Amino acid sequence: MSDHGAGSAIAASSAVAEQSDAANALANEYLRRHPDEVARFLDGRSAGDLSSLIAIAPAPVAAAILEQLNPRVAAEAIGGLELEQARALVTAMSPSRAAPIVVSMAEHQRDALLMRLDPGITKEIREQLSFPAESAGALMDARISAFSAEMTVDDALRKMRTFKEKRDINNIYIQDANGRLVGAAPLGEIATATPETRLRELIRGSTPMVHANAPREEIVEFLNTNRLQTLPVVDSESRLIGVIRYRELVDAAESQATMSLQTLVGAGKDEKALSPILFSVRQRLPWLEINLATAFLAATVVGLFEDTIARFTALAVLLPVVAGQSGNAGMQALGVTVRGLALREIRVTAWPRLIWKEASVGILNGVAISLTTMLGVFVWSHNFGLVLVIGLAMILAMIIAGICGAMVPIVLKALGQDPATSSSIVLTTFTDCGGFLSFLGLATLFSSLLQ
Repeated sequence: MSDHGAGSAIAASSAVAEQSDAANALANEYLRRHPDEVARFLDGRSAGDLSSLIAIAPAPVAAAILEQLNPRVAAEAIGGLELEQARALVTAMSPSRAAPIVVSMAEHQRDALLMRLDPGITKEIREQLSFPAESAGALMDARISAFSAEMTVDDALRKMRTFKEKRDINNIYIQDANGRLVGAAPLGEIATATPETRLRELIRGSTPMVHANAPREEIVEFLNTNRLQTLPVVDSESRLIGVIRYRELVDAAESQATMSLQTLVGAGKDEKALSPILFSVRQRLPWLEINLATAFLAATVVGLFEDTIARFTALAVLLPVVAGQSGNAGMQALGVTVRGLALREIRVTAWPRLIWKEASVGILNGVAISLTTMLGVFVWSHNFGLVLVIGLAMILAMIIAGICGAMVPIVLKALGQDPATSSSIVLTTFTDCGGFLSFLGLATLFSSLLQ
């Protein structure tokens, strides 16, 4: 090959290499800036594909992506990596995010990984796993330091500069001589205070805090009543042991909201979309059995009017119409009431006002729906007696549904139960029985008009 040809080949190879480096840099930058989008894209991929991508991405970037994934999926991806790579990824994660991933790994992989981690990180992960699932302790980040109330601003700033972990800091937490958390000081005030100012002088008001065993519901309540970036977690002696950061607070609120959707229809709150089959069966089957019993109760109500239905078969055709409308009306009232209780918009003691409101809504909606139903039934049957019966029944059924939709969660709350727990199953019993009694009872009462 000529010198000119060799030079061209070298130049072309160099250009290809530069383009490849640029593409890799661009890909890594996208992974770094948008881990949530990458996680959504990878969620349905195989564990092998995930492991391949994670293996070539920088450890902090790969860790951010894994934190966004379902822990079981992330555990499978880490399980396909070399042990040293897995160690680097877990080290780069927050302990609260790493703990559910590590516990989801196969036992032999988990034990091997924990042995390779730094003792401090292993201790933090084991501590996270010792707390009940979804408790404050399980969600917290233990990498937090408290400052003495007598420390000066200058000493505090000097201490913060020594932190190895450069976390987002909005407040610093202050403890008394006995180690108890007494308050927080905004970083902005610390930065503008004179160097000799004592930290106790910068405490403003009381600082919200939760015990390590506090359930998710209590954490969400703090988030609803306070605008928090972080929530300190304390032990039984009020000593600071960690902090729940904003992302975990939002995740807890979202998890609580979606859990209410599950429990509302009788699915277990611990069930996930990819939970084992037998686990899902155990969570759902008891409520399905209860629902079956309530269905027989509604069937018994219909059976009381067997003779009436036998004489006027049109009633059997219209039964689902009444039951369907009352069921929908009840679920509307139920949904609004459950949300109101969850957001502390209403209290149990407000039940008379709530019942009056839902009964009024039921009357007005019932009249409107009744007129539409009567028109449809008249066009279908040309029977004025049947039109009158279904019109009155629809109004009664809608009133009953609204009242029951409000009362079911109120009663559950008063009994100390989660107002969302299987409320829809209980409500369906009342709306079906109420609708059937209204319709068939009125049909029996006005049977002379149905001829």
